[in-house]
Amino acid sequence: MEEETLQSLRAKANELLLREEWSDSIQAYSNFISLSQNFVHLNQDQEHLIKLKKSLSLAYSNRAEARFRLKEYWEALEDCDEALKIGGSDFKTLLCKGRIFMDLNMYSAALDCFKCGSFGPDASENAEMLEGCLKKCLKVEGISRTGVFDVSDWVVGGFCGNVPDLAEFIGPIEVKKSGISGRGLFAMKNIECGSVLLITKAVATERVILPQYQENGEDARLVMWKSFVDMVVECAKRCTITHDLISMLSNGENEDDLEIPQISEFKPETEKCNFRNNNFDMEKMLTILDVNSLVEDAISAKVFGKNSDYHGVGLWVLASLINHSCDPSVRRLHIGDHVIVHASKDVKAGEELTFAYYDVLTTLNKRREMAKSWGFYCNCNRCKYEEEVCPKQEMRELEMIIDRGVDMGVEVSKLEDSMRRWMVRGKGKGYLRASFWGAYSEVLLSEKLMRRWGRKIPTTEVVIDSIFDTVGSDGRLVRVAMEGLKKPGANKLMEMERAMKLGRGLYGKGIRKQAMRTLLQRWHS
Repeated sequence: MEEETLQSLRAKANELLLREEWSDSIQAYSNFISLSQNFVHLNQDQEHLIKLKKSLSLAYSNRAEARFRLKEYWEALEDCDEALKIGGSDFKTLLCKGRIFMDLNMYSAALDCFKCGSFGPDASENAEMLEGCLKKCLKVEGISRTGVFDVSDWVVGGFCGNVPDLAEFIGPIEVKKSGISGRGLFAMKNIECGSVLLITKAVATERVILPQYQENGEDARLVMWKSFVDMVVECAKRCTITHDLISMLSNGENEDDLEIPQISEFKPETEKCNFRNNNFDMEKMLTILDVNSLVEDAISAKVFGKNSDYHGVGLWVLASLINHSCDPSVRRLHIGDHVIVHASKDVKAGEELTFAYYDVLTTLNKRREMAKSWGFYCNCNRCKYEEEVCPKQEMRELEMIIDRGVDMGVEVSKLEDSMRRWMVRGKGKGYLRASFWGAYSEVLLSEKLMRRWGRKIPTTEVVIDSIFDTVGSDGRLVRVAMEGLKKPGANKLMEMERAMKLGRGLYGKGIRKQAMRTLLQRWHS
């Protein structure tokens, strides 16, 4: 009767596992484990006891697999440990444990599991699978140490195939009190344009293709937001580490009083945690998500792959600490559920890293309106400079020229004359040219206007370089630079080098030089 009962329970649990009914299989294996443990204590037959323990080890291993599929990582690890304690270095269990550590971004621990599995009796039968796991683990472990990755082949191939493997990486950055708002991320050393500063996977993401009609689009956004919130809440309830990291974020109030966390708190843990969280504040969670969630179609972001057609929202905890500035220093690249933060221009040691929350290639008044819609007042260096140096009446008159749709060469030449009168130097020129980029780009892209106004305005190279040096790279700058290659008599080599420099600021250094050239020619021709 004992044997029949156990066989029936085991068969039911295995069937549920094969059907990928994870929750039901967990319950079935739990029943089998509970009953088996009772029989282990009562059984005196050594041969039967060995057989029973083997079944028990396998049940723990299978329950770990089901829990892993439901992302119940810490419970799954406990099951793996129980299985290994009873059954020794079982290949299947070690493989499952290694995959769990990979999902937890604990690459060294995962590597230990895969290496241990390679010495087991089943290693030769599973050599191909094991080799694949070891290869992937070594790759992501290297990325986590160096931040160096290469998605060139995937990009050139039109994003075909699986999303490239990425890993958690935190570069030379630290969290400090911000002069902009609350806390921010700061560079700990000089950073070259295009260098990766952060690679991190979302706590959760949700994406939808928005309907054509605006009303239906709003409904789709609400559905997406609710689904996203539910996923974040589930993650926070499942793991106290995740919950504590999210709870550390701002809810938009009393930001100056918030604790400054150590950057080490955001690195993958190497020890177990209490995985069930019973202290949960839903109201606080909603306000935190409202303040800190990032949209993938932001002005400072670029989405690679199939997700580029979607409207997406996600929570990337450390990236959400980056404040806004109208002369931003970093951009985001979205690949799968990972976000890569890289320098969009050269960054000096001690400088705060900043995103553009909205379009910064526009005038001060329009930026003020956009900041108001975001619920804050921007007082960055660029905004303060334009407020203090530029006479408001003249700036309003220049803006009115745009609104009247007259010859943009008039506005550009007037602004250049005004900058000479105002004795604007260095970065100031880049700020103002960025503010009136709409006018500059129209002139620079028009052969007719360039012939007419060319002697009264700077060259394309001067305008682009001055803007790039102040507000960083932007796709619109790349487009104008690439158009310069088509002009008769253009120095093709120099123009392409300029475009490549802008491309590094736009997409980062994860794309090789030839692949970057192909990408720029494809997207900005």
